[in-house]
Amino acid sequence: MNPNSKIYVAGHKGLVGSALVKVLNDQGFTKIIGKSHEELDLCDQSAVNQFFETERPDYVFLAAAKVGGIHANNTFPAEFIFSNLQIQNNIIDACYRYQAKKLCFLGSSCIYPKFAKQPMDEGQLLDGKLEPTNEPYAVAKIAGIVTCQSYNRQYGTNFISVMPTNLYGPGDNYHPENSHVLPALIRRFHEAKSQGLPEVVIWGTGKPLREFLYSEDMARACLFLMQNYDVSGDPKGGEHVNVGSGIEVSIKELAETVKEVVGYQGKLVFDLTKPDGTPRKLLDVSKLHRMGWKHDIELKEGIKRAYGDFLTKK
Repeated sequence: MNPNSKIYVAGHKGLVGSALVKVLNDQGFTKIIGKSHEELDLCDQSAVNQFFETERPDYVFLAAAKVGGIHANNTFPAEFIFSNLQIQNNIIDACYRYQAKKLCFLGSSCIYPKFAKQPMDEGQLLDGKLEPTNEPYAVAKIAGIVTCQSYNRQYGTNFISVMPTNLYGPGDNYHPENSHVLPALIRRFHEAKSQGLPEVVIWGTGKPLREFLYSEDMARACLFLMQNYDVSGDPKGGEHVNVGSGIEVSIKELAETVKEVVGYQGKLVFDLTKPDGTPRKLLDVSKLHRMGWKHDIELKEGIKRAYGDFLTKK
């Protein structure tokens, strides 16, 4: 990649896509393409092909997807699997047909089995049953990995796949029902502080362990891998790469950190009648560390930045 490379960021307004645009701009890349859904429907194969034929991007970051939390996954399973398969199939195929030099496909840690050994390394893909609540989304992402590998094997392309841990940062989704745990906590503590509520209720015991990565760190990892990870010529099509901090925190510790950052003075109450979910979910990021990349932004600093962004968007 060089400063004059034409780079298409699919999903440039989303959490990771917007971070990618910022990081690419910061690194001096000047030809960045982004199209809104109104400008380009990624589920429309002919429209995607026409866009690629016109623009001819050199490098593509596929960060576009239909995403949501447990509630959204349970409510709209058909939409999640159908839309995500369409989006990624259209872009992956167009990258091949219009000779993009490289593609970076972004997946999700939900691709791993529900009872995968911890921490989860890349070799555990397809090694057990998935978590039922997000299976349609996970199956689509697994299909994306295999599609990239298949194109690499058959056509000699250089399509890489990256699997991030739980992400957060500027531009996150703070919807009261469809957001993930960290942005949901930011909103909940902020509203409790604004309304003078005496307590904030957290589901479960607070003991489950989770890993979080700031969105700009994820973007930097994607750029690092785009520049340094080559899978062309691999007879297996190239293995995906986990991207995370490698550091886990309990939900209780996470809630206490958000409480401190927001400046909420009330009590934390844990509702033991509610489920905890998976006890532990940590990615093994040793492969990425061996390549020479580690995250920069620690959790508390990242939450401060995310809360500042929340306040500007509220």
